[in-house]
Amino acid sequence: MKKLLITGFQPFDNETVNPSWLSVERLADVINGYELTKLCLPVVFGKAAEDVIALASEINPDVILCIGQAGGRSAVTPELVAINLRHGRIPDNNGYQPNDEEIINGGDKAYFSTLPMRKIAQAINESGIPSSLSYSAGAYVCNDLLYTLLYRFKDSKTRVGFIHIPYCTEQGKTPSMDVDDIVKALTVAIENLDE
Repeated sequence: MKKLLITGFQPFDNETVNPSWLSVERLADVINGYELTKLCLPVVFGKAAEDVIALASEINPDVILCIGQAGGRSAVTPELVAINLRHGRIPDNNGYQPNDEEIINGGDKAYFSTLPMRKIAQAINESGIPSSLSYSAGAYVCNDLLYTLLYRFKDSKTRVGFIHIPYCTEQGKTPSMDVDDIVKALTVAIENLDE
């Protein structure tokens, strides 16, 4: 069986929940021939990627798929690209707020996801849940994580991707999406990981 390392994040920015982890926790343990290993990450620059790389070195996953909250978005948005930039609109959960720093000194300006993100967005849409391809994972911890993983696994067989999801209805913000729908969308994504 193939191995999928899938991650969500802890709450941040004074929230009590993070829909990324709420959704990942509720996924089945096996989907589409992938055995899922689930990991909750700190919203901390650098540390989130370190935690993923440490676990990946133990389990040697075929795919790493990270999930994060993008407040203000109304659709599930698979990310196509990560940029070599750290910038914090707010501090991370350790109080660090970078201002236009490189993630990897001298690293490429950007890396593209090694998963079929356009196909995934289309499949989620066809399942009845709004989804569109995103061309910017921002410059906060989500992008930091995606860029670092794409850099780290660029010459390996491990494929890497990231999906942003909206607020969940429990957070009382708009736009939002029901956690059941997010779980369904992520399940569809996992069913479409292969070309």
